[in-house]
Amino acid sequence: MEFALRLPRNAKEMVLFIGIISILSVNIIAPLVTGFEVGFSWQAWGATLQVIPWLWLCVVVLVVLTQQPAQWMANKLTADDDSFSAKMIITELCNVFLMSIFLTVIGTWIGGHAFNMVPIIHFFEKWPRNFAIAFAVEAIIAQPIARTVMAKLHQRQAVEA
Repeated sequence: MEFALRLPRNAKEMVLFIGIISILSVNIIAPLVTGFEVGFSWQAWGATLQVIPWLWLCVVVLVVLTQQPAQWMANKLTADDDSFSAKMIITELCNVFLMSIFLTVIGTWIGGHAFNMVPIIHFFEKWPRNFAIAFAVEAIIAQPIARTVMAKLHQRQAVEA
């Protein structure tokens, strides 16, 4: 499928694209990270659901703030003649790298309802796991679903035109 069909073409589509990815990511990553942190239980899942709106808001803000640096990093790591798939996976990698750094700390503050040094002190213990979970969810679930939605939207627009 042509790669241009799978990417947002305007601001409205970008909002939809980011919305799909962020909602899927927050609703999958947060419960997984919490489960690995405190154990998988109904209580842990319920506690995670209570903070998901705040995490989602934080994710959306961070996506906007980290988009340019992530794109810059991805451009440094890819060549013009690299395939669409290669560019997309490197871009995802850069986005998740930056987002996971911030969310390893901020997510702990939001989830724990406390602003303290604990997530910073334990950063290098927690971040690799969080990064791996986030990258797997982005690469296998969130990004493919969002790109499929974009492709279907663009195909429908082409038929209507």
